[in-house]
Amino acid sequence: MTLVRESRALADGHRLVVKIGSTLLVDETTGELRRAWLDALVDDIARCRARGQEVLIVSSGAIALGRRHLRFATGVLRLQEKQAAAATGMIRLAHAYQELLGRHDITVALVLLTLADSEDRRRYINARNTLTTLLELGAVPLINENDTVATDEIRFGDNDRLSARVADMVSADTLVLLSDVDGLYTADPHKTPGAEPIAEVHEITPQLEAMAGETANGFGSGGMITKIAAGRIAVNAGCRMVIADGHALSPLKRIEDGARCTWFLPQATPQAARKRWIAGTLKPQGAIVVDAGAVRALGNGKSLLPAGVVGVVGEFSRGAAVEVRTAEGRLLGKGLSAHAAADVRRIMGRKSSEIEACLGYRGRNAIIHRDDLTLEREDMA
Repeated sequence: MTLVRESRALADGHRLVVKIGSTLLVDETTGELRRAWLDALVDDIARCRARGQEVLIVSSGAIALGRRHLRFATGVLRLQEKQAAAATGMIRLAHAYQELLGRHDITVALVLLTLADSEDRRRYINARNTLTTLLELGAVPLINENDTVATDEIRFGDNDRLSARVADMVSADTLVLLSDVDGLYTADPHKTPGAEPIAEVHEITPQLEAMAGETANGFGSGGMITKIAAGRIAVNAGCRMVIADGHALSPLKRIEDGARCTWFLPQATPQAARKRWIAGTLKPQGAIVVDAGAVRALGNGKSLLPAGVVGVVGEFSRGAAVEVRTAEGRLLGKGLSAHAAADVRRIMGRKSSEIEACLGYRGRNAIIHRDDLTLEREDMA
């Protein structure tokens, strides 16, 4: 069976992030929404949903839509004008998605992020929890940069990187960058007639980045540099990424039907990449001590529940990396704690059903979820 990370079939993905550039959504002459195009894209998304795939949308276009309604002149906008245009345009953009997805009885949920939300640990956890909860409830998150408060984030190409950060955040296995170019070439095809398309990228090399650096601004809304930067983030997170031309109607179906595009294929799955990140990158802020029953449960692939915890070492916040040790001090693994150290002390030894009574709020059932835990040995039980 073909692994998702090795596949170039869109239908093989389980959790998809679809990034849409403003040049696809908004007619640059009239400043109006390309409604027929968006209608066809929504049909694509509904088809993905019908076959069991989860979909998140990262959409540009708010500034482009808003500037017309605020009657800004053509040309470069000042920062405060961009922020005003974003505030105006986002309402219209979200309403369009809500109306069109509503035709398929799909709920859309607006989430505004900045790159800082993927870098600050607490904000990252909150955003991840919100997005995964929305997906569990069957909604389609509609994500954009929070341009009204952003400063240097408002520039072409940032949604390429933001979409890759979102894919990493939610452990997506597929990122689709719909752009004004049908993939990566050995050189800029606008300048070099003999430029060859690149169907697959297995490693992002300096040579590949140099090819992107030669690309003119017109070759993609943010240029190829930002797309390769997004590709690096995605594949490091175990997420495959495809760059495809989105101008024609039903762009996702066109990818499925074999339209030219470039796939960036990772070496690991999102789950394996996340566990590698936990094991090798994060510095432990403390330790949680567990009993023999918890050791057996963890060895069988279970999450760490409060009932199996017998001690806490150090002080740490919710979402911090912690070691998991036996009462004898043997290191079992490392994971991300869903509760702060003070709260773990209050609920340790308790049943998950007692968490609310102990803390005054529901909280997470597990101290460390199995997806956030990496073990030193697989034969602990």
